[in-house]
Amino acid sequence: MGIIQNLEYLSQLVAVPGYEKDAAEKCSVLFSDWCDQVRVDKFFNVICLKKGYNKAAKRLMITAHIDEIGFLVNSVDDKGFVGITNVGGIDSKILLAQEVIIHGRQDVVGIIGATPPHLLKAEDVGKAVKLRDIRIDTGLCGDELKKYVSVGDTVSLRSKFIKMNDQKVSGKAMDNRASIACMLEILRLLKDVNHENDLIFVASTQEETYLTGVMTASYALRPDAAIVIDTCHGDIPDLPKDVSSTPGKGPEISIGPNLQPRLVSKIFELGKENGIPFQKMVEAGDTGTEAWATQVSAAGIPTALLSIPIRYMHTAIETVNLEDIKYTARMVSEFAKLSSEQLGELLCL
Repeated sequence: MGIIQNLEYLSQLVAVPGYEKDAAEKCSVLFSDWCDQVRVDKFFNVICLKKGYNKAAKRLMITAHIDEIGFLVNSVDDKGFVGITNVGGIDSKILLAQEVIIHGRQDVVGIIGATPPHLLKAEDVGKAVKLRDIRIDTGLCGDELKKYVSVGDTVSLRSKFIKMNDQKVSGKAMDNRASIACMLEILRLLKDVNHENDLIFVASTQEETYLTGVMTASYALRPDAAIVIDTCHGDIPDLPKDVSSTPGKGPEISIGPNLQPRLVSKIFELGKENGIPFQKMVEAGDTGTEAWATQVSAAGIPTALLSIPIRYMHTAIETVNLEDIKYTARMVSEFAKLSSEQLGELLCL
């Protein structure tokens, strides 16, 4: 499958943090076509090895998270309404009139309704509804609903994958399925490359909560270096330029104390040498990505971060430019071609 086909398939997978097992198993099948070894660990991380030709070479980990924002059911009332709590960062303002799927004994489609403006109290007009006050309407009566739905069931956003034009697509979970599609494209680009270093691709879990999937994977794998691929905020009207990047102009490459300067400088160099567009972003503190965890895992893992710009993050209409996925894949594949000696020099004090 090509990038757009992979992305459409990946977008429709359901992987609420902590409940990624089904998505991980399906994702592992995609990676098995390109890697020498593929396994799913106890945290549902998909860990894939593409062996280098030098057994004494370095180990480079390339990671992107597979989980997505979602919900857990915390109440089911006798009238058939379902209460929820969030898993991951969700703005309640985007939820009204949204379609969702409750993953109970069987999937149940529901809608998040809104009080008509005619019935709102004057003091409530213009106020954002609080998550604790939101209810899902399934159209079922309480007794019927309770046959399928229980407290603790997961809930995901329901969204169609939309091809807006030849370059842009929209749907749910582009954060971070765009980066999973990017890793598959990296593997395609490296298919016939006789690279020296071992490449470990990790589709990690629970990033949207506490970065725990990549923490456990990093401790277990202990690579010599890591490249994290994630998404960042694509520019929209009135969004400051210092917190957003422009879709279609290449990945955002982060600079700051969370990232290893030599790795970052080499990526800049490779981009210029190969005519790959990129954008710079200064991150003075926490990058809000798995790079925050990989850098301090085990004895410390030198890390670089490349981010694919998407618009409308953490909604059901996240929008990505396919060219940015291609540019990011080319950049990382060039880095993966470095010799063991070249990578080693970047890691020296």
